Order: sequence, then C-alpha cells, then structure tokens
Amino acid sequence: MLKNFFSLVLIILLAILWLLFAARPVALAQDKTINYSFAQLQDRDFSHQDLRGGVFAAAAMRGVNLEGSDLSYSILTEAVLLKANLKGADLTASLVDRVTLDFADLTNTIFTDAIATRSRFYDTIITGADFTNAVIDNYQVKLMCERADGINPVTGVATRDSLGCNYTLDVHNLRFIKLLKS
Repeated sequence: MLKNFFSLVLIILLAILWLLFAARPVALAQDKTINYSFAQLQDRDFSHQDLRGGVFAAAAMRGVNLEGSDLSYSILTEAVLLKANLKGADLTASLVDRVTLDFADLTNTIFTDAIATRSRFYDTIITGADFTNAVIDNYQVKLMCERADGINPVTGVATRDSLGCNYTLDVHNLRFIKLLKS
C-alpha cells in the first residue's frame, strides 16, 4: 500500500515538473516578439533586420528604412509607410491591411500570400515586386498594373504575372484567359 502511494506521488511530481519545463519555451518566445503598435517610428533605420512576426499596428513609419528586412508573418494593420524604403524586404504572409504605402519603394519586395485589403499603393515603385497570391483590392491592382514591370530576383516571378495583369476572367466559362500585349 505504501509502495503504491509513493509511486503515485512520484508520478504526480514528474508530471508537474514536465509541465513546468515544457511551458518555458513558449513563454520565452513571447518575450522576443517585436511590438511597435502605435509607435512613432518616422525615418528609423530597420534595414536588413529579422523582424519576422513583428507587430507594427497603427505605427507611424513615414520614411522608415526596411530595406532587405524579413517582415514575414508580421502585422502592419493601419500603419503609415508613406515614402518608406522596402527594397528587397520579405512580407510573405503578412497582414498589411489598411496600410498607406503611397510613394514607397517596393522594388524587389516579396509580398506573396500577404493580405493588403484597403491598403493604398499610389505612386509606389513596384519594379520586381512579387505579389503572388496576395489579397489586394481590385482597384489598387488595376492601378499597379499600369506601372508593373520587372522580375523578382529571388522568386523569379514577373511583377505583372504576380498581379494577374495579363489575365482576365471569362465569366461565362469561369476561366482565366491570357491577354495578348498589343
């Protein structure tokens, strides 16, 4: 009887220790999350940094330098990136909704699988940017197609193709038709 009691206590003690040590890495990962929500980051230099999973919600980032930075899986909701430098940045699978990117430089930026609904790209440089599978408002895509050119050096995808500029939807047959350049 006493032997069974000590065995049960030992099992419970081991289970408690296992839970304590197993939860520790999760807490450490949360401590390393970058959070600049509502921050004033005008003209800051974040070039060539690992900012994966960072939160920049409603951050004022006019003129910020994010050249070559990894912003994949980041949240930039309602951020203002007016005249920002995002050359060669990686925004894969980022949430970029309601963001102002007017006059920004997105040369060779990877925007694949990003969500950019209600975001503005007026007079944004998009040469070589890859928008494959990105969710962008149709009106913004139409405006970007007017100036889209180049091929992304990392993904090898043409900007026009990634935006779907060369295709139209045949609504009667529900299929895409490639447009011929005139």
